[in-house]
Amino acid sequence: MKRFNIITGHYGSGKTEFALNLAFLSKQWYNRTVIADLDIVNPYFRTNDAVQTLKERGIDVVASSYASSNVDIPALPPEMASVFDVPDRFVVLDVGGDEDGAAVLGRFSPRIKNEDYEMMMVINALRPLSSTPEEIIELMGEIERTSRLKITGLVNNTNLSYQSTVEHLLEGQKVVEEVSKRTGLPILYIAGTKEILDALPENLNYPRLCLELNMHLPFMA
Repeated sequence: MKRFNIITGHYGSGKTEFALNLAFLSKQWYNRTVIADLDIVNPYFRTNDAVQTLKERGIDVVASSYASSNVDIPALPPEMASVFDVPDRFVVLDVGGDEDGAAVLGRFSPRIKNEDYEMMMVINALRPLSSTPEEIIELMGEIERTSRLKITGLVNNTNLSYQSTVEHLLEGQKVVEEVSKRTGLPILYIAGTKEILDALPENLNYPRLCLELNMHLPFMA
């Protein structure tokens, strides 16, 4: 695992859930972890919704004071610059799901390029506008141009929320493998709940990240 990790993906990809779980996983190797919510576009699915769980596990949170409120102001947290200042701390940046959301990275790109960073594209092939390799590759290009950073790897997080099955994840895997073939980017993780990951074929030889679902918002009940 690289120390500096940027998580991006289209709306509904599950990138925030993935970002949270990557932060949890990092505690096996790093004494200090920070997760920064840079999604200033989407006011609903925000890292800040799980802030209590994160703090209970010793993970620092950097998020706008307007996150998860009824005030939709696209403001960056003033502490954002601080994530670069602690060299032994594991960093996760949760970024908005399109070129507008990725624009915020542009202002930090000079500092990020000085880091040994990973920029992961989280893919849910069952969502509109990210269901084909062509759509995904086009979105990746838009994110890269806007952020002035390069995506370094792919994550298959194909799901239908609480109705997800192993068949959904395998269906998405075909799409993600085709994206990997066309772009030359590695598949860094297959993500899913323990029940789904346990049902995957043993010969599917990619790293697996077991998701603990944390984004339990009222309108999802």
